[in-house]
Amino acid sequence: MAIQFAHQPGLIVYLTIGDPDLATSKKIALAAIDAGVDVLELGVPFSDPLADGPVIQRASERAVRNGTRLTDVLALARELRTERPHVGLVIFSYLNPLLRMGLEAFAKAAQSAGVDAVLVTDMIAEESQEYRAIMKNHHLQTIFLVAPTSPDERLARIAEVAEGFIYAISRVGITGTQQQVAGDARDLVTRMRRYTNLPIALGFGISNAAHVGAVAEFADAAVVGSAIVALIEQSSPQQAPAAVGAFIAGLHASAIVEENVLS
Repeated sequence: MAIQFAHQPGLIVYLTIGDPDLATSKKIALAAIDAGVDVLELGVPFSDPLADGPVIQRASERAVRNGTRLTDVLALARELRTERPHVGLVIFSYLNPLLRMGLEAFAKAAQSAGVDAVLVTDMIAEESQEYRAIMKNHHLQTIFLVAPTSPDERLARIAEVAEGFIYAISRVGITGTQQQVAGDARDLVTRMRRYTNLPIALGFGISNAAHVGAVAEFADAAVVGSAIVALIEQSSPQQAPAAVGAFIAGLHASAIVEENVLS
């Protein structure tokens, strides 16, 4: 199915699957969906997550120690698609796990599981022709990252090949929370809109309702990752699903108030 955003702004949540364990990851995912998440990014644990900050790095390390594999993430995606068919599902991974499985085998399994799209953090548009062809053959949308440092020529190239939505990075660097939305984020989204009609989601550092409300002024969706992963880290497995659900519900409620005040 096509990725859709029922809220304004849309809300995308990243989870490191397998942290603290697979069973709890499923409960957290269901709680997040029921609290109003439009799209779930199912993070594939990787042993060398260079683009991630310390919070997600620790989560990935725990999940790897638990033995969580790409096939486990795909199995969870299948269960979520069956139990919550309306939610958008994105596999979020580094390229290496997909290559180890084989791109064709991965794409076939992802399609069968009901995955909508794939975001590979270290896949660049200029080298993605074969990858995109395989994903497209299995009806999987290809999502790319754009950054404040991306020149207009690169934004135009990404617009030519991207599907689903554009993931705009609010700042240069690794993932993690921040005090406020970076000032050049709005400029990046404005530049990107010259080249695409796809929804633009803003991520990296979005961690509270004020951020989500600020994002609503100029982007189509907010991506919340490290704040959720940190909450899971700080909670017991028994408490984590309810804590995440309450946090997301608070983001929605407070962001609506913030948006009304700003308007």
